[in-house]
Amino acid sequence: MTDRSTITPHCSASTPVHDLRWRGAKGHRTVPVDVFHSAARRSVRTAIALILYWVVQFGPSAEANHPEVPGAAQDHPIALVGAAIHPVTGPVIRHGTLLMVDGKIAAVGARVKIPKTAERIDVRGKHVYPGWIHARTDLGLTEIGAVRASIDRAEVGQLNPNVKAQVAFHPDSELIPVARANGVLMVHTVPSGGLISGRSALMLLDGWTWEDMTLRAPVGMHVRWPRMNRLTADRGSRGGSSRGRPLERLEGAFRDARAYRSARRADPRQPVDARWEAMIPVLEGKVPLMVHADDESSIRSAVAFAARQRVRLIIVGGHDAPACAELLRREKVPVIVAGTYRLPRRRDEPYDVCYRLPARLLQAKVEFCIAGGGRFNASNARNLPYDAAAAVAYGLPREEAIKAITIRPARILGVADRVGSLEPGKDATLIVCDGDPLEITTHVERAWIQGRQVDLNSRHKRLWRKYREKYRRLQLIKE
Repeated sequence: MTDRSTITPHCSASTPVHDLRWRGAKGHRTVPVDVFHSAARRSVRTAIALILYWVVQFGPSAEANHPEVPGAAQDHPIALVGAAIHPVTGPVIRHGTLLMVDGKIAAVGARVKIPKTAERIDVRGKHVYPGWIHARTDLGLTEIGAVRASIDRAEVGQLNPNVKAQVAFHPDSELIPVARANGVLMVHTVPSGGLISGRSALMLLDGWTWEDMTLRAPVGMHVRWPRMNRLTADRGSRGGSSRGRPLERLEGAFRDARAYRSARRADPRQPVDARWEAMIPVLEGKVPLMVHADDESSIRSAVAFAARQRVRLIIVGGHDAPACAELLRREKVPVIVAGTYRLPRRRDEPYDVCYRLPARLLQAKVEFCIAGGGRFNASNARNLPYDAAAAVAYGLPREEAIKAITIRPARILGVADRVGSLEPGKDATLIVCDGDPLEITTHVERAWIQGRQVDLNSRHKRLWRKYREKYRRLQLIKE
């Protein structure tokens, strides 16, 4: 959001009554006070509705949108020449060339034949990486965590399997240019709230509309697993504890979804129920069940539930995943680590338990990727490479940290055939930086999403330039 709009009294020489003048993104609008007075006499609610109408029509909504223009579709070959190319799935190519044609990677290597019509971009001394993939965020669904009107990540009620995250995604969020300026070009946008939160989507951070920006949807069906004691975990959803009741409700939802599917198969004229219709791909194994769980007992209970329901499972969070690594490895359950910059969950845990989590999962041979942490993490999505860097400082090999934000999330989210590495035939979604991307001092200088060059300007950079000029004029800094 930018400047706040204001309502001020206005007196016109031709009009004796005082009016309300609304100054917002679309200029000044004057509303006679007697309109609101008469409305108030009829109903306070009507007056409030009128005020909200004018706020929506003439308020600051346009100012909330970022001014960066989406990239144009690639219309000619582009060759990046001379950089150190990091395919992620193979060794680094020193002084290599990457050729992009029609939004795809056409060739990568030390000796690439460049078409005469190609645009050559000299990137000697630079590094080329796949665009980072943020595997769990509410970017696009949340603008300012403290402003309720800018939050659209959750629906009311406990069972909302029909929710589609991509439909609510805000393509002009000010947070999008900030994230992609640091190399985050794709985000797994996740709904929240309730027991079954809904379906997530993998979004590209460039485009005019949510339809343009959707790379894959749905990606998964999200369930917020209740915290459990060991007794409840052993008994599953049939435990006598009150904590087992949400699981009974969850099992009931799956039973209802299966009954609905059977009824629809027997008679297609049966009425369509959007909730249970959304569950069918999960029951058929086409869409995984993504369970948000951190405690060991919750993770074990979720794995047992998925086995009973015969559905694919992905754990999101996974704080205690190393404690049940053998189970996760045997059942082939991957883990989306919800950030490394987190505090220990228990008083007796070491301070670095979250920092070491990725390294422990790698050692235990559990498939995993790294996402950013925090409940309201949209504004911190830009820090994804630094979550990976923290894991490097605590035992994770650097090359594995790069994989944890590129090819590993691509595999877990089901898009490894399109993104996550620099290979011929994949989307030309990549970044060019001037150093080690896990270092804070490194800058992302160029970026392409499906061959479209992305504007890396952002609100942060605009404010930096503004206040740099201020201090230059005060002669506090030198050119």
